Amino acid sequence: MAETISKTNRRSLLKGALVAAAAPALIGPALAQQKVSWKVQAHWPKASGSFNDSLGALAKELAARTDGRFTLETYGAGEIAKDREIYNVVRRGVVQMGTISPAYILGEAQAMGLLYGVPGTLREPWEMMHFTKNLGVEKLVNDELRPKGVVIMAEKAYPTEVVLKRKINSAAELGSLKIRSAGAMLEYFAAAGASPQQVAGPEIYQAISTGVVDGAHWGAAVGALSMKFWEVAPFHMKPALGITNDAWIVNTAALDKLPPDLRLQFLSLIEERYFLRSVEYQHQEAMALATGRAKMNVEVVQFPDEVLAKFAEASKTILQKETAKGEHAAKGGAALSKLMSDLGYA
Repeated sequence: MAETISKTNRRSLLKGALVAAAAPALIGPALAQQKVSWKVQAHWPKASGSFNDSLGALAKELAARTDGRFTLETYGAGEIAKDREIYNVVRRGVVQMGTISPAYILGEAQAMGLLYGVPGTLREPWEMMHFTKNLGVEKLVNDELRPKGVVIMAEKAYPTEVVLKRKINSAAELGSLKIRSAGAMLEYFAAAGASPQQVAGPEIYQAISTGVVDGAHWGAAVGALSMKFWEVAPFHMKPALGITNDAWIVNTAALDKLPPDLRLQFLSLIEERYFLRSVEYQHQEAMALATGRAKMNVEVVQFPDEVLAKFAEASKTILQKETAKGEHAAKGGAALSKLMSDLGYA
């Protein structure tokens, strides 16, 4: 009897081993055929340059690299949700992914304001890219976001600049203006004497044209051209207020459900696009500003020195506040301060 049981067990084990050996061959093709479609809610209106050049380009490349197995169904600002609402619709899984400005969700992580960009600190997009990826501010933010069910990944680093309806020559003239802004830029403008206002992206043009605000920033020259702001606000102010990040926000449950090969393709493409898009955007900035000056009578105006002095003081105050938000913020703030020192800015 013992011998019979032993032989039976051996036969069962052998049969199990054969099934296990065959499993990859059976499962592999099934996984290879699995298709995924995600809804992506953008904070960009469809008229914005980044809707096509950032989100559209990502969707096209992802479909190409996965032979159509992973597709993105894209929605312009407000179609499902807009600006600050996007975080919650992604977190709840209403959509699997969105695009967002970190400025809209500053309260969700201590270092979020650093990921958005402290005005008046960094001066070139590559510096923000280095700070975001190599110096770890994106990771600091995600250490707090993951338990909430989302992760954020930088989409591009770019300058943000303001356009105004009328030319200013002094801090007093700036102080008479209402300017659409977001995030720490609200405090930045307030410190210089202006009256900052929060206006959703799709509503900015109308807000300027009807006098609700006297100027706005939505990116820089590319944003002003694609959103037609220069039609109603032809004075383009320099230097940039700061360098900021746009971002992707992704539901972690949806990300974890992806087949391993699609997940790898997706995450690799997100990282690759951050660098490609940031550089491409600088080229587009130069072309957009040249178009504005040549064809739309746009005038590039420098902020008066007294305004720049107020901005500089405000920048120090904002950085101190951001750094004081907690342990994660302190780590990010220390990395930013050292980078500024290394670059000779501090």
